[in-house]
Amino acid sequence: MFKVRVEESRPFSRTVYLEGRLNDATVGALDEALDTIAGSSATVLVFDLAGLEYISSVGLRSIFRAQKKMTARSGKTLLINPQPQVKKVFEIVNAADLTAVFSSVQELDRYLDAMQRKVVDGQ
Repeated sequence: MFKVRVEESRPFSRTVYLEGRLNDATVGALDEALDTIAGSSATVLVFDLAGLEYISSVGLRSIFRAQKKMTARSGKTLLINPQPQVKKVFEIVNAADLTAVFSSVQELDRYLDAMQRKVVDGQ
């Protein structure tokens, strides 16, 4: 079983919660959710992977396609709470910016706060 839930965590961001196994049979649900986000004004896309037990290459492609769309609008894609086996997949394909993988929402919030302070301070 696979579940996708999207929340507007901040006015400029969306958090996509993934639960279960992301593969050929389930990727359509994720793509539908991501299409909705693509039409929004969000500039930060956060994938919460705490409930994701498995990801196949088709799931990776879907996430990277979303990352490409966010980059095109000068946005950012972040991964939080990956289970060890899912994090390992990202490491193996060496495709994720592993500095953008966070162990918790609190760590992500600290990062976002620091980035915003840099902008305000003119850095």
